[in-house]
Amino acid sequence: MKKVRVAFFAEILIEDFDGAVRTMYQLIKRIDRNVFEFLFVYGAGPDSIAGFESLKVPALTLPINTGYTMAIPALVMSELKEEVDNFFPDIIHIATPSLLGSFALKYANQRGLPVISIYHTHFISYIDYYLKHVPFLISKVKQIMAESHRFFYNQCDQVYVPSIAMKDELIDIGVDTYRMKLWQRGMDTNLFSPRHKSSKALMALTGNNNPTILFASRLVWEKNLETLFEIYAIMKDRNPEVNFVIAGDGIARKACETRMPDAVFTGKVNHKTLSVLYASSTLFLFPSVSETYGNVVLEAMASGLPCIVADGGGSKDFIEQGINGFKCEPYNAACYVERIELLLKSNSLREQFIEEGLQYSGRLSWEHLASVYFDELAEMAGADVLSVI
Repeated sequence: MKKVRVAFFAEILIEDFDGAVRTMYQLIKRIDRNVFEFLFVYGAGPDSIAGFESLKVPALTLPINTGYTMAIPALVMSELKEEVDNFFPDIIHIATPSLLGSFALKYANQRGLPVISIYHTHFISYIDYYLKHVPFLISKVKQIMAESHRFFYNQCDQVYVPSIAMKDELIDIGVDTYRMKLWQRGMDTNLFSPRHKSSKALMALTGNNNPTILFASRLVWEKNLETLFEIYAIMKDRNPEVNFVIAGDGIARKACETRMPDAVFTGKVNHKTLSVLYASSTLFLFPSVSETYGNVVLEAMASGLPCIVADGGGSKDFIEQGINGFKCEPYNAACYVERIELLLKSNSLREQFIEEGLQYSGRLSWEHLASVYFDELAEMAGADVLSVI
C-alpha cells in the first residue's frame, strides 16, 4: 500500500514548549508508520522529529516574546523547495499563518495539494497587549491581521478549531464556515488526576496549610496579568491568609513578582510537578482571554481543581456557569474576587465543581482526536484508509 506523504510546517517543534506544540506532539507520537510518511519543516526544534525526514529553517527570535522564533524561509528558498519537491507530498499541514506557513500555502496552491491547518494561537487577541502604549494603532493592526487570517484560512481545505468561541470569531472576520471543523484538545487523565494530590508538597512550597489559589501559564501580558494583579491586591487586603501560587515563566515575570510580592513563584515546571500543584491547590484562577482553547483549564479540571476563568476566549467553553465552574467578566477583578470568596466558603460548591469537572474532562480522549485527524489526512489525500490508528 502506498503511504500517505504529509509535509508538516511549523514554527516551533520543541516538545513541551507550549500548549500548541504539545498538541502537535500528541499527533506526532501517534503516527502509524505503515500508513504515513512525514516531512517536518520548522524553525526551532531538535535536529530530527520522531525519526522522520526533518528540515530546520533559519529562524529569528521575536523581541516581544522571549523564546519565540519565526522561521525565515527566504534565506533557504531553493533548498527548501528542492527538499519538499523530493519528498513529493500528498498533503500539506500548516501550523501557523507565518512566513513559513505562507510559503507552504503558496507551494500547495502551485501544485494543487490539499491543505489542513489547526488553529492553535489566537494572535489577534495579543494586539491589545503589545500595542497598549500606542492605542491608536490597535484597531488598524487588528483589521490588517483579520484580513491576513481571512486570506490565509480561506485557502485551506480544512481548518480545525478548538472551541465554538474561536469558530465564531473566525466566522466574524470572514473565514468560510464550511472549512472549519470543531476539534477539541485531548486530556491525559493519568498525568492530570486527583491522585497526585500532596498536601505535604504544597506546604513545602507555601509554608502553611492556608487555601491556595493557583495560576499556571506563561507569564506574558496577553494572559490578562493586569487583572490578575488587581485580584491579588483585593484578596490580600480582604483575606491575607490565602496563598497565591504562580506556576510559569516569561517576559513579565519580574513585573509579576513586583506586583504580587507575597505570591509564590515556581518558575517553569514540568508536567509531573504541575500535576501535583493542580491536584493539591484549592482553586484555579485563569483570567486570560487570549486562549484558543486553554489547556491549563482542562488540566486543572481533570486534576479535581475547581476553576474560575474569564468569560472570554476559548477557555469559557469548558465552563457551564455555576455547574462545573465560574466565568467572570474578563477585566472585572471584583467579579473574580466575589466568586473566589464564595468557593472558599462553600465546601459543597467546591465538591460539585470538582465532580462535574472530572466528568467533563474525562470525555476528551487524545486517541479519538488523533484518529479523526489521521483519517482526515488519508481522505484528503485520496487514500483508502479508515481508522488508521
